[in-house]
Amino acid sequence: MHVQRPPRSTQAWPPAAHPVLVLDRRTVAELLPLSACIDAVEGAFRLLGEARVPAPGTLGHPVPGGGFHVKAASIGDGPRYFAAKVNGNFPENPAGRGLPTIQGVVVLCDAEAGVPLAILDSAEVTALRTGAATAVAARRLAWPDSRVATVVGCGVQGRVQLRALRAVLSLSRVFAVDADPVRARAFADEARADGGLLAEATDDLPLAVADSDVCVTCTPARQPVLHRAWVRPGTFVAAVGADAPGKQELEPTLLAAGRLVVDVLEQCAEIGELAHALRAGVLTRGKVAAELGQIVAGLRPGRESRDEITIFDSTGTAIQDVAVAALAYERAVAAGRGLPVDLAL
Repeated sequence: MHVQRPPRSTQAWPPAAHPVLVLDRRTVAELLPLSACIDAVEGAFRLLGEARVPAPGTLGHPVPGGGFHVKAASIGDGPRYFAAKVNGNFPENPAGRGLPTIQGVVVLCDAEAGVPLAILDSAEVTALRTGAATAVAARRLAWPDSRVATVVGCGVQGRVQLRALRAVLSLSRVFAVDADPVRARAFADEARADGGLLAEATDDLPLAVADSDVCVTCTPARQPVLHRAWVRPGTFVAAVGADAPGKQELEPTLLAAGRLVVDVLEQCAEIGELAHALRAGVLTRGKVAAELGQIVAGLRPGRESRDEITIFDSTGTAIQDVAVAALAYERAVAAGRGLPVDLAL
């Protein structure tokens, strides 16, 4: 990924006195079309696959009622950026406090001199980069003529996932599945209103998956919601929900039956669907087909046959965060958006 530096004066980069640009969620959303995020994330995975950037780092810190995680990475083969995302995850927030489950910020810095450049709301960055990674994976692991998808989990991330799939596949039908039937119906209504898509809310997940070419799971589940027996040959499965210890959406035997691609092997072995398959003894690390970056870089093959089940274990990596945060920052500078704050005052 080559990140273009915003137009600046003849001052040395970065300038000695540089205000930090604060970007709220609405501004990030307005600045970033999903298509641009897909390209940025694809470029980031290519750099990771070619070992041209350091491995991203993670840190988890549990507290009563929830926990925090920190994900950090650097990127760039021109101007270089570093980003650290700090997110709090408190599942009882919506019902007990009227707050989102996940809240946080992304801090973006110049990686040549360490100057802080921007502070961004993390929710929009996370949603966009997660959907973008699914799109990058679908380009290589879904069958090109896939037409029918099932989305399990119809919240914000489910909506972004559907947009991402539609950006790279010519979908004609989607099944919406959620523990809350009202939310599933609202999802289907929105999908139909978007045009060109037959959308149906259903509580029959086995039947929906059996009729689908693609299935995305994006739930907070802590036990399998998708089972091996339901998934037909040739299906592409993107497992998005398992991004923290204890979370799980797929039956481990499903991973063993398919061609498994991970975003970051070590991370997936600790907190992803892979972790559960390893503990169940149905899979070894050596059986993982590839990291997504290796496929994007052309070092490993993607889908190899019509009938194989392909699975993307998407735990979310900071390489995605820094790619999307840098893109938002550059677009904000070019458009004169955001609130500049001098932290040194």
